[in-house]
Amino acid sequence: MKASKVAYKPVGLALGAVSGMIAGAAFKQVWKIGEGEGDAPSATDEERSWPQILVVAAIQGAIFAVVKAAVDRSGAVATRHVTGTWPG
Repeated sequence: MKASKVAYKPVGLALGAVSGMIAGAAFKQVWKIGEGEGDAPSATDEERSWPQILVVAAIQGAIFAVVKAAVDRSGAVATRHVTGTWPG
């Protein structure tokens, strides 16, 4: 295994945690703008319909995927700047 991959492992784990926190905060803001109410419904919310739950899950998943990709890509670029090699 390349040294850059080994060095990137802890960085990647930390970035994963950070991206989860950023995505959660972003989703909460999007939810407040879109619905104007408190928390998004959970999958077990009996008061919500299937379409509502699935749309919320799709939006949340899309936000998470975009944030994770942006954070992962930024980490890889930073690693290349520091080490001179791509961590992938």
